[in-house]
Amino acid sequence: MLNIIWIFFFAAAFVVALIKLLAFGDTQIFAQLMAAMFSLSKIAFEISLGLTGVLALWLGVMKIGERSGFIELLTSWLSPLFVRLMPEVPKNHPALGAIVMNMSANALGLDNAATPLGIKAMQELQKLNPLKDTASNAQILFLVINTSAVTLFPVTIFTYRAQMGAANPTDVFIPILIATYASTFMGLLVVATVQKINLFEKVILAYLGGFTALVFGLLTYFSSLPQAEMLEQSALISNVILFSLVMLFISGAVIKRVNAYEAFVDGAKEGFETAIKIIPYLVAMLVAIGVFRASGALDLLADGLRGLVLAFGMDTRFIDALPTALMKPFSGSGARAMMIDTMQVHGADSFAGRLASIVQGSTETTFYVLAVYFGSVGIKNIRHAAACGLAADAAGITAAITIAYWFFG
Repeated sequence: MLNIIWIFFFAAAFVVALIKLLAFGDTQIFAQLMAAMFSLSKIAFEISLGLTGVLALWLGVMKIGERSGFIELLTSWLSPLFVRLMPEVPKNHPALGAIVMNMSANALGLDNAATPLGIKAMQELQKLNPLKDTASNAQILFLVINTSAVTLFPVTIFTYRAQMGAANPTDVFIPILIATYASTFMGLLVVATVQKINLFEKVILAYLGGFTALVFGLLTYFSSLPQAEMLEQSALISNVILFSLVMLFISGAVIKRVNAYEAFVDGAKEGFETAIKIIPYLVAMLVAIGVFRASGALDLLADGLRGLVLAFGMDTRFIDALPTALMKPFSGSGARAMMIDTMQVHGADSFAGRLASIVQGSTETTFYVLAVYFGSVGIKNIRHAAACGLAADAAGITAAITIAYWFFG
């Protein structure tokens, strides 16, 4: 799928540029395409280079949390919920630990750490699957929860925002929390409906009720504040939570007599390796998007959507961030590149830049996760996984747009 999208960007750019040259006499259009290719390849490398330190930092912190027993604690805390949502998975089965670790990495916004853990969880669930080429109910539920992102600490997005010059990179924290809640809740709701899971069972209801109460408590609190104070408070709470998380991990390491420094260094090494691995993918996608934009194809698409929205008498500012939303179900790296492109063109602190960041944190990449996770265990019949995942995506993106107008409109 990513290959098709990548080729489409170049093919569409070529066709539009050719029309401009032959029909309108624009002799500079191909020069602009080549300039975009060279410029965006340089920008992609510079962004990746700037990410190296921050990725090393957060993967180092994550490693401390892992060795201090924080992940194990999360597993024991969430096991009662998953045993009921996935009745075919025995209590204390290795799949539950892998699922919780995957969700923890997603919650911290560490996408690259989450993928191998997700594959491990899918492999463990496959051991319990009686039909090896058909997705089980537990596998579908895990995948949909995964694609709805459950992002509580989107540090990767904060990193990109900081790299792109945001005055306060964490000011989108609370909006992302609310949007990802909408996405996750919708994903769980549609899967429960199809699989006939009783969400009113008292243990499930207690977990969902607690998280819902937290989100609605935040909504109630922030809705009572003037916009300027709401932004200030959101940033303050975000920074307090994130630094408290770091201290929680370090405190756990001290209590467990874990060498926190060595754990951090080991994790930081992984962060450095991850940053290096990102470079070719970021170059590939940013260059493709760059020529797509330079040709005028992206403007044609945006203008068409803008005209449609204006016909209904609606505000059109969200259109500039829509490419990230449209790309998100297909490609995480593509959506990330769209988010970066939006921040580069409109500014990290523009409405479009912030909305693109919220959209990026609201959902995961449905088709990518489907291909990688199910492909890793040889599943061909995905049943209702794609439909449920896309329903979660739609809910998250709709919530992201609504919340962006509330906080930043």
